[in-house]
Amino acid sequence: MQVQDVDLRLLRIFVAIVECGGLSAAESRLNIGRSTISSHLSDLEVRLGLKLCKRGRSGFELTEPGRVTYQASLELLQQCEAFASTVASSKNELSGRVTIATIDTMVSDPRCGLARAISALKARGGNIQFDIHVCEAREVETSVVNGRSLVGLGVSRHQLRGLDYYPLHNEYNYLYCAQGHPLFDLVESDKSKTGKGNAELEALLAEAEVITSNYLRDKEVRNDGLNYQNSAIAYHDEGIAHLILSGEFIGYLPEHYASYWVDKGMFRAIQPEKYAYQIPVMLITSKSNSASPLAEALIEEIKRVHAS
Repeated sequence: MQVQDVDLRLLRIFVAIVECGGLSAAESRLNIGRSTISSHLSDLEVRLGLKLCKRGRSGFELTEPGRVTYQASLELLQQCEAFASTVASSKNELSGRVTIATIDTMVSDPRCGLARAISALKARGGNIQFDIHVCEAREVETSVVNGRSLVGLGVSRHQLRGLDYYPLHNEYNYLYCAQGHPLFDLVESDKSKTGKGNAELEALLAEAEVITSNYLRDKEVRNDGLNYQNSAIAYHDEGIAHLILSGEFIGYLPEHYASYWVDKGMFRAIQPEKYAYQIPVMLITSKSNSASPLAEALIEEIKRVHAS
């Protein structure tokens, strides 16, 4: 088939459907109704002569031709954006779509600097479009390695082949409880430091249910000896905060994010000298994609902002 403008539009819609996990979930991202999305998907299947996915009461599932088409679509759209970026750079302009994948709550960290980098890049090119995807830590890496995002801001336990990792800063995480939890009053009490109070604190800690998170999923990784019963699991910091606020669980959160509730007297850190860890926040780039003028400019601005 000859690829035309209408095909590129349909492929972008198809990619959005796959990344959102279904037609209904893609509505807010595409800002069009489900029936229209379904019609566009059907049009693409007719033009390609392929059944791309199964959709119905059983849910959304890609067919094998659909998986192949999805990967090919990513490569094609990436090449189109690289073409536009390269042509623009020949005119000493920056133009194209800047796609950034990031873990959540980075906006509350004053060291992040992403907003300043975006502002600086926007000043260098008026025709730049920005697309920021907030996702789970592992998905940040996957988004960059698949070419869906030019860069990622996140953390990594096992670095992926084909990606470069540039350390930006360390994020400090502490163990928190909220009002209503049995530990809340005890951790602030003078009794918690000596004698009976300390024994009571340790006994409650042994029983307290700790939220399992996406960064460090098990007690063997943290090696803190706490009770991970897996009755509470969250894949984003906001989910962890909801669970802590219930007063039923304790969990680790970045200090910059938890400070909102700490300042309001709703959260308290539990023995911060003991229950704490650091995560290196990194700028994640693709070895193959970072050569484009737009990617180079974005990486340059993020590094410059952090250096300053």
